[in-house]
Amino acid sequence: MRLGLRRGGASRGPEPVDVAVREDVIRLGQFLKLANLIDTGAEAKEVCPAGLVKVNGEVDTRRGRQLVDGDVVELRGQAARVVAGVAEDLPDDLPW
Repeated sequence: MRLGLRRGGASRGPEPVDVAVREDVIRLGQFLKLANLIDTGAEAKEVCPAGLVKVNGEVDTRRGRQLVDGDVVELRGQAARVVAGVAEDLPDDLPW
């Protein structure tokens, strides 16, 4: 019996929550804050270089990385997906 693996034999990350952004691209550090995955912009300077952030399942240490529609960011067991070009008046219904 295999523990911790889902059907197909591969372990997957947390289910992402959609986070609307106004533009077509957003920098990773900005998105972490917008998605409430971190509390301050300064925290992005710590978690990114430490290798704690994954983008589309791969560790990325560049807080200036440009994210586009559909990119999934994971940090500390939480995941958020970029939804680009959406109206800015959408409610914030993030679970955290």
